Amino acid sequence: MPQKKIKLAFAGVGGMGQAAHLRNYAGLHDDCEVVALAELRPKQAQAIARVYNIPRVYSEISEMLKHEKVDAIVAAQPFTRHGILIPEIALAGVPIFSEKPIAASYAVGEQVVKAVEANNTWHMVGYHKRSDPATIYARDAIADLKASREIGKMNYVRICMPPGDWVPGGWADNVQTDDPIPQLALDPKPTDMDEETAADYEAFVNYYIHQVNLLRFLLGESYEVTYADSAKVLFIAHSASGVPCTIEMAAYSTTIDWQESALVAFERGHVKLTLPAPMAYHQSGTVEVFKDPGNGVTPITTRPQMPMLHAMRNQALNFIKAVRGDAPAPCLAQEALEDLRIARDYIRLLNGV
Repeated sequence: MPQKKIKLAFAGVGGMGQAAHLRNYAGLHDDCEVVALAELRPKQAQAIARVYNIPRVYSEISEMLKHEKVDAIVAAQPFTRHGILIPEIALAGVPIFSEKPIAASYAVGEQVVKAVEANNTWHMVGYHKRSDPATIYARDAIADLKASREIGKMNYVRICMPPGDWVPGGWADNVQTDDPIPQLALDPKPTDMDEETAADYEAFVNYYIHQVNLLRFLLGESYEVTYADSAKVLFIAHSASGVPCTIEMAAYSTTIDWQESALVAFERGHVKLTLPAPMAYHQSGTVEVFKDPGNGVTPITTRPQMPMLHAMRNQALNFIKAVRGDAPAPCLAQEALEDLRIARDYIRLLNGV
């Protein structure tokens, strides 16, 4: 029997909404159909509807929700508006997808989670790195090595993500019009932080919340922040089982490259993960598994071939599978809220508040 074709609505189609999301869903012809679009900019809305053959366009989300019966809604809008946006969309009672982070403050994130739960639905947050084939392979290999103790216990996890060219031409095909960008209401700033601390927090969750989330995914367990380097280069944590972890941030930067990596070290080997720029199409990451059994046995390095599958496209397919009930969503709102707590703990350590 053919799979059910999911009917989707889009709430907003800015730069990321098009390049990271609409383009990928529109290409999954056998799995979904984008039937409606809400966009405040009229020229932008009509132009995108023509390109992607979206039959119905609305100027307000509320109007779209009033007239459309869909299976799920994709809302790729600034995270500084999620506290306003997601509770309104949740009234439709269907699954929601939004970009990371879940909100710009922990308090607003709590409100988002409660609103989704109150409407008996669920909310997937877009940590696309969890949908990269290489990340999935690495996570599974790490879990197997933890369970088997084949190369000893896990000793250390390091994630490194220097600033670089994360777009590499990924926005080239975006539809652009001369509609003015409207001024929109934003969620309230954190009430438990001064202005400087709140600005540091927003900047950190905007850029590094992916790594905060990825660290938990690779560890396979929770962790707590234990040190924040005043130079804003090093984030140090310890997992629930005591494994030391670091996130290396802006130790250096690149202008025409992207050099994100993760190392999960065991006593006698490691798993290395290298990830492509987020908007690099038709590319997945790479994985290296090194095992040194000792006792004169020749060490083995394995580099499995990954499919040329963009994580953003696979993320779209994972959302559709979750909407169908075929597989769990890679990251739900409740776990995404934990990322905001970790980020808040880091910023408090960094600023001594």
